[in-house]
Amino acid sequence: MELDKMDENDWKYHGEGNKSLVVSHLQHCQVLRLLKFPSEDSAHTRQTAEQAFRHILNIVDYSKYVMKPLLGEKYVHSGEVVKLPLDFVRQLSLKVQQERPELRCDKVMDTFSGCGLCLPNLTQLPLHHLRDHRPPICVEIKPKCGFLPFSRHITKECKRKVCRFCMHQHYKLANGKWKRLSRYCPLDLFSGSKQRMYVALKNLLEEPQNNLKIFKGGELIFSCKDDAKQQPDLNDLVQHLRPYFPHSNGLYNGHQPGKAVLNEFIQVICSALLSGGDSNRSGESRKVHLSESRPLCEASPFPRDLLRNGNQGLPKDSVLAKILQVQMLDNLDIEGIYPLYKRVEQYLEEFPKERNRLQIDGPYNESFMDTVKNCPVEDDGSVEYAVGKVHQYRVAMTAKDCSIMITFAPCEEDEEHQLNLEKPRLTYSISILDLDPKPYEGIPHQHKLDTKIVNYYLRSTQAPPPSSLYKERQECTLLFHAV
Repeated sequence: MELDKMDENDWKYHGEGNKSLVVSHLQHCQVLRLLKFPSEDSAHTRQTAEQAFRHILNIVDYSKYVMKPLLGEKYVHSGEVVKLPLDFVRQLSLKVQQERPELRCDKVMDTFSGCGLCLPNLTQLPLHHLRDHRPPICVEIKPKCGFLPFSRHITKECKRKVCRFCMHQHYKLANGKWKRLSRYCPLDLFSGSKQRMYVALKNLLEEPQNNLKIFKGGELIFSCKDDAKQQPDLNDLVQHLRPYFPHSNGLYNGHQPGKAVLNEFIQVICSALLSGGDSNRSGESRKVHLSESRPLCEASPFPRDLLRNGNQGLPKDSVLAKILQVQMLDNLDIEGIYPLYKRVEQYLEEFPKERNRLQIDGPYNESFMDTVKNCPVEDDGSVEYAVGKVHQYRVAMTAKDCSIMITFAPCEEDEEHQLNLEKPRLTYSISILDLDPKPYEGIPHQHKLDTKIVNYYLRSTQAPPPSSLYKERQECTLLFHAV
């Protein structure tokens, strides 16, 4: 990237999250990620160039020294910090403003520091793969937490039976965040059962919310609509996918043509999510099992009579297994972490200079990683134990909020990294992104939010008690009085 020749017309709006905005280059497989801050507080929240640089460097270091060793070298792209010309950044901000969703415009792009993060465009594949006229298809999935908590600190039994995502749906519906409940359940996706994974992905297609996006040639073709009132058009998606699954255009296994295309598409995603496992001597893929957790969420729509052998496990080196293992660093739940957070806070009130030694705000380096990996199993009452568990919790929260990018395109027989399908023949890549460190200061908010979600779920799903006057099967005597 030639920083002295940056032209805003070479870049286009790609998307944005809560804290950053992404633009992609028109010719090269590159994206720039730029920070955002609340528009109403812009006069007070402008970061100095040094602060912004440190913020983005923390993101890079956390990805490189913490998440990459935990999730695997092949899945994580850390990127590099770049210092951009301020005039380019300001012109770019004006250019992309009209393309931004209205619901995201409560924050503005950082046009003062000139700092950005340069990353590969994961919606594309390297050019040597593309011997076909059909552009790559990219599926971005935000899978969320894939297990039920098993901590002894849990006070509400429903948390052991219903997953956080399914409970949170009721709270978001009541707050107007979404207009319809999603039937997607993360435990089905992380189960390793192709049946349950198929149901989970089908439910994501029917109600993607912000958990599913699909790109074609780098262009967004399928996602939740901005106002969340209108459901995405699956027929339109089928038309985009049809050239990739030509044998599905006739009747296929009794399906109508459109359903056959979606069926093939879901099977491709399942195959990619389960790929990457190594083999043991018997030639069978080694599996990861959730021995301490229930295998099924009670809110999942998956039919109980089809559930065989509970949780079948994930191939050891699959992307889902890697994410799940990091998520399960949270073995105390927020109810167990919050008292440890208060222990750390009390210690820092007495010894504020210890904040740096304990790496509360970073730096995210090998020393931080050692604290995460070597935290004692038993609580010895020390601040070191509390800090270790808090750091583990923050890392687990990153894995619970990450995204998976699966990009595939038609390929020749000699291509590497092929999906094991009879037809079509596809080359693919899988990456994990959205791996920012979760703030230490956010733990009290997480504790309050957890209480709100659980209490609202219990209120909204609890059946009203039967009337004391008309209890079922209760015998009664009618007395008639003369008038």
